[in-house]
Amino acid sequence: MTAEHLVVTAAVIEEDDRFLLTRRPRGTHLEGFWEFPGGKCDEGESLADCLAREIDEELGCPVAVGAEIYSITHTYPERVVELHFFTCTLAGAPHPRLGQEMRWVARRELRTLNFPEADAELIARLSAAG
Repeated sequence: MTAEHLVVTAAVIEEDDRFLLTRRPRGTHLEGFWEFPGGKCDEGESLADCLAREIDEELGCPVAVGAEIYSITHTYPERVVELHFFTCTLAGAPHPRLGQEMRWVARRELRTLNFPEADAELIARLSAAG
């Protein structure tokens, strides 16, 4: 059986040396883990369009998608995730629309939270950058 392959985008939103994070809700893959907000791309959708759509759906706020800063393909037991991280700037106030927890986290606190395995290298880079 071939593992499902997903293309996913995530927004690295930084303000005042803090990053906007959301927590994966109960009943989802990797529930309870913290993550940079974003989601799965639809077939034929560009990475930037996907990320803008996902941020609007999740946080009810427009976003300016900047440069891709990191990408990784990670194999979990049940799926392969091709993950693309982009710097983003909010164009409004975010508010969780899907019942997920959301918080701003200081750079120095990133390593204290539980992130999915695929995020490990990015968390290391962001933590070292401060």
